[in-house]
Order: sequence, then C-alpha cells, then structure tokens
Amino acid sequence: MSFTFELSGAKVAEIAFDDGKANVMSTAWFQELNGLLDRAEKDAAVAVLFRGRSGMFSGGLDMKWLPTLSPDEGRELIDTFSSTMLRVFGLPIPTVAAVTGHAVAGGCVLSSACDQRFCLEGPYRIQMNEVLVGMAMPTWAAVICQGAWPTPAANDLLLLGRAFSPAEAVACGAFHAAEPNEEALLARARATAQAMAMIGSGPYRATKARLRGPEIERARALVFGE
Repeated sequence: MSFTFELSGAKVAEIAFDDGKANVMSTAWFQELNGLLDRAEKDAAVAVLFRGRSGMFSGGLDMKWLPTLSPDEGRELIDTFSSTMLRVFGLPIPTVAAVTGHAVAGGCVLSSACDQRFCLEGPYRIQMNEVLVGMAMPTWAAVICQGAWPTPAANDLLLLGRAFSPAEAVACGAFHAAEPNEEALLARARATAQAMAMIGSGPYRATKARLRGPEIERARALVFGE
C-alpha cells in the first residue's frame, strides 16, 4: 500500500494510491482509506479527489491474497470492502475520481461511487469482471455502479462483464470527460472538485442523502444475506 493525502489551500482533500503495480485492494487497504476519509472529515475538507498512478487506477482485490483468507478473514474483507465503498458513495461532500488508467472490479466500483468521474484517454479497461471469473455481483456493488452507469451500459457492465474503453465510458454517460494526458486530467478533476465545493454544503448533503440514502441502507442490510 502507498497512500498519500494532501489538503489543498481550497480545502480539497486529494487521496492518491500507488503501490507501483496494480493498486490492488485488501482489508488493510480499505482500513487505510477509511482512516484517510476520517482525516478529511477532521480537516473539514470541502471535497475529496481520488486518483491512482499513471496507467493504473486500481485492478481491484488482490486475487493472489484472496484464497489465503480464513472464513473469518473473508467475512471481515466483505464487511470492510462494502462499508468503505458505500461510505464513499454516501459521503456528504463532493467526490471526484481521476481515473489515471485501468479501473477493474473494485477500481471500477470506487470510481462509480464518486459524484464526478474523469478518465485518461488511452487503451485502458473500465470493467466489472466478476461474472467472468465465476463470482456473482454483490448487491451493494451493483447499487453503486447503477448510480453512475446508465442502462443499457449498466447491464453490459454488470451482467456481461464488458470492458469499456475510456471513450466508450464517456460516450455512454458513465464518465464526464476523458483528457489526453495526466496533467490535463488532474487539472480538470481539481477544478471540478473546487467548483463543486462552492455549492452550499447543507443542500448538497441533504440532496445526496435523499438520492442515495435508501439504496445505501438496503445494500447494507443485504451484505450478509446474499
């Protein structure tokens, strides 16, 4: 794990992750991310921006580590994974994803949980590949992705495991724009986060809760019943 946290002068919290490889996720990864969200809250951040390293946003769960888990460790992973992603989805301040490369499985969920999504042009995959590797899509992950991906693209993403290119993700409306280089991508994401933070915090928080709160509560209730 390699997280960095930076609070700009405009009080936008920027959370970056770079493990030098695929930015894979684990229980400890989610715990650290939760700690940084706590820090953003403590620092009174007005928005949060998530970004990966060049060429890789996140490849999702660490599939080499996953088979080594005991049943109790697997349950802890499910709990931590779902609660962290649902926390991002319902965060009461604006959230922006700067997708710097491949966003697969958990990486796609994290970007989908954000309020605004921008990606880097290039030969990158944005994909939920669970059904292709023999896994049923968790309800909580489907709730998050369906909040960002319109039909019929959401069906292709979740039911068929289709890999979308950045251009395709923008064309279907799941992402707001693609930028030609990383400098332009980060500039666009940072400017958007600052602009969104100008919206009144009370109305933003209340409206987001009304739009997403019921689905988040339903998804939480089903985490251990699927």
